[in-house]
Amino acid sequence: MEYEKEEQLQEPVSPIGQYFNSSSLCLYIIAVLEFEVSIDDLQAFTLLRDVFLPISPRFSSIMVQDKNEDKRWKQVDVNLKDHVKKPIFSKGKKVEFYDKSFQDYLSTIAIEPLPQGKPLWEVHIVNYPTKNSLGTIIFKLHHALGDGYSLMGALLSCLQRADDPSLPLSFPSLKPSKLEPYNKSFWRKFSWTMSSVFNTASDFGWSVLKSSIIVDDKTPIRSGDEGADFQPISISNIAFSIDHIKDIKSKLGVTMNDVVTGIVFYGTRLYMQEMDSKSKTSNSTALVLLNTRNVEGYQSIDDMLNTKKSKGPWGNKLSFLHVPIPKLNENRISNPLEFIYDTHNIINRKKQSLAVALTGTLLDIEGKLRGQEAVAQHIRRTITMSSTVVTNLVGPVQQMSLANHPVKGLYFTLAGGPEVS
Repeated sequence: MEYEKEEQLQEPVSPIGQYFNSSSLCLYIIAVLEFEVSIDDLQAFTLLRDVFLPISPRFSSIMVQDKNEDKRWKQVDVNLKDHVKKPIFSKGKKVEFYDKSFQDYLSTIAIEPLPQGKPLWEVHIVNYPTKNSLGTIIFKLHHALGDGYSLMGALLSCLQRADDPSLPLSFPSLKPSKLEPYNKSFWRKFSWTMSSVFNTASDFGWSVLKSSIIVDDKTPIRSGDEGADFQPISISNIAFSIDHIKDIKSKLGVTMNDVVTGIVFYGTRLYMQEMDSKSKTSNSTALVLLNTRNVEGYQSIDDMLNTKKSKGPWGNKLSFLHVPIPKLNENRISNPLEFIYDTHNIINRKKQSLAVALTGTLLDIEGKLRGQEAVAQHIRRTITMSSTVVTNLVGPVQQMSLANHPVKGLYFTLAGGPEVS
């Protein structure tokens, strides 16, 4: 690789950005926007040029090495035609045909590597009707550009309210539960502190073992085969009634996040049991990716990019936590609420732990001592030894639109990792 002159280079690539774009690991964020109307291709190019590219210099930069072999971002000219793809399907077919064609196309592009000599993103415009939309836009963004908080914040900044574009999108209020027992007696505080110390030691120790020695059982969701990240994948989505989720939340006295996570874990266990009855009691772990910013909701792009003042700066500000997927028994199969409550108890105990912060510190130390490639191998091994990866993001309250194109749905996923079975 030729080294670039210092004056041509921009900001350095963050350590996590380097982990996610290495010979051991290459992760992508796939975001899918489903529209109620067909998409105007020319308008899409204009939006990318005038709205998307100016959001962050990383959208017009490539990753290069300087003379010290440190990776940095270098700005280049962007030819939008190199980044915008439009698949061609057969004409005059039924919706079922286009639905399958879209799913096949989405699964194919998810695992295809992005060229390193161009800015690390693509947009795919699929102007064919499916059962969910009349047109679809797929954003494929390299995880080195930023985490889900940054990239989804950038995407949402391009969208407006469908009912009144002059008004900003609003998001549900996020009120994290207090972890410290304020206004409690001395003994309650002492008990909480000792519990926090014990949980931190236990969770951090287990996390280290899960990244080095303890491997999840082989199940229908974990093959354990090397090279799984190069195998075809299937991307699907499902919608739940927010009112039903709120009813469960109120009935159990848990959080919305607990309910959604419990539903995902319960559905995963049911699928595992259907495919292999022995797997309902298997040892399976979810690797939960967590945003480490001390901020509620999304900040504006200007605030994100203001690294000196921002509470939620642009970039990859995340860590991970191992969460065991509760096992199924006859009572839990017939009573999903009990399964969700068990999930809540596991997550609640994890909240009394500083293992996430310690894990991030451990990765930083390992990077300084052994180099970025060694950390990338560590993360890859951690993902491989677990069964699945779980993450989530908050969406707006109102219906969205993009340049007067009403959005019917939005979902995202990770691709390129070895966690697929």
